Amino acid sequence: MSQPIGTVIPTLDGPVLSVLARTELPLTGRKVHQLAAGGSESGTRKVLRRLARTGLVTATEVGASIQYALNREHLAAAAVLELTGLRQRLFQRIRSAIEQWSLKPTHASIFGSTARGDGDLDSDVDLLLVHKFTDPPDAWVRQVGELGEQVYAWTGNHLQTYELSETELAAHLQAGEPIVKDWVRDGVTVLEPDFRSLRARIIREVMPR
Repeated sequence: MSQPIGTVIPTLDGPVLSVLARTELPLTGRKVHQLAAGGSESGTRKVLRRLARTGLVTATEVGASIQYALNREHLAAAAVLELTGLRQRLFQRIRSAIEQWSLKPTHASIFGSTARGDGDLDSDVDLLLVHKFTDPPDAWVRQVGELGEQVYAWTGNHLQTYELSETELAAHLQAGEPIVKDWVRDGVTVLEPDFRSLRARIIREVMPR
């Protein structure tokens, strides 16, 4: 999920196209190299020149420099934008799947490397699920398991769920568990409320005074 375009384009072309897809502003070859964070500057310039010959990238002389941009009118541009947006597509699919559950959590969010965008092929997709059950019923266990199978089919990465009741979350907050900081800092909400709002409610309603 750090470089989703690399699933299909494992060469330096992938990071270069990802950089250009993230902005509509023209960039110099040096700037593209810096943002791509891979390969050499000369290699990046070779990729840019070759992509410019295909028309997928525009190359415009500005003074002594050449500035590059993704040609969003090109027939292949839609595929590039689709590949660079895979992480958001994953979040949307997980959200859609959870919204169809018969037993919904009170909160769901992605955290960890997938949320930060720095995972690799071996990273898990970490999902926080907060619910109101004392003992989760079989239907809950079944739907969480099905989501794990779906995420693996979508990404090739395993789903790692961190499941807590609201009472257990209150205990985490009271104990100052370090993982709570990850949920606050990195969490990408897939089912409202967001974690900060949930934390405020748990502190107000569930934690002992």
